[in-house]
Amino acid sequence: MRLYFHYISVAVRSAMEYKLSFFLTTLGQFLTAFNVFLGIYFMFGRFSQVKGYTYSEVLLCFSIMLMEFSLAECFARGFDSFSGLVRSGEFDRIMVRPRSAVLQVLGSRFELSRIGRMLQALFMFVYGISASSIVWTWDKVAAVVCMLIGGVMLFTGIFMIYAALCFFTLEGLEFMNVLTDGAREYGKYPFDVYGRGILRLCTFVVPYALVQYYPLQYLLGRRDDWYLAVCPLGTAAFLLLCWGVWRLGMKHYQSAGS
Repeated sequence: MRLYFHYISVAVRSAMEYKLSFFLTTLGQFLTAFNVFLGIYFMFGRFSQVKGYTYSEVLLCFSIMLMEFSLAECFARGFDSFSGLVRSGEFDRIMVRPRSAVLQVLGSRFELSRIGRMLQALFMFVYGISASSIVWTWDKVAAVVCMLIGGVMLFTGIFMIYAALCFFTLEGLEFMNVLTDGAREYGKYPFDVYGRGILRLCTFVVPYALVQYYPLQYLLGRRDDWYLAVCPLGTAAFLLLCWGVWRLGMKHYQSAGS
């Protein structure tokens, strides 16, 4: 972990070399997320609720999902840009170093400007809390923490699969963005809004519902099953599966040269 924190410190120092560029990019990320907020605002200006969910409840849902994605994108972006390491032959250097390849890929790139999205998500989260009727207790706070941890593991796993496919294709497959940026977009509403079929897909195939829909039901008091508060941690199994796909890809890796 010392090496990983060293990577982070290098990224911070590098970003601060061009402070104006960093702050403008961060502002751009903030405004991009703000556009989505406006979309939700105008939607509820026309309709008082969406399938039983109020404006504050949807904001709470989307803000948590956005924080999960932004944290994963900030610290696991190395997997998202992994195809460049394979094409250039830079991954050959990574493999001969006496450190974990996963750790080195994670440390190869950080998107610190995603802090702008996290700030937007935090503002929406605070507003959602103040406008909702949720009675906050320690177990509901723990549920939010589990949602954030589980969401980061989920999106990191998806980034890892995206990188693992590059061992076979050498190029990143753009359709994988449906599972990352797409999930951030359609995750702004609870998944049961899209129908039972989508909810099943997001439960048993790519488990977005574990970090969004089910714990949200517990937060909103619609269900009182305690295990819904900790079910986001079940994404650890998904991350382990993604790591297995990564290991399989490494076994089939053939250098692309430089």
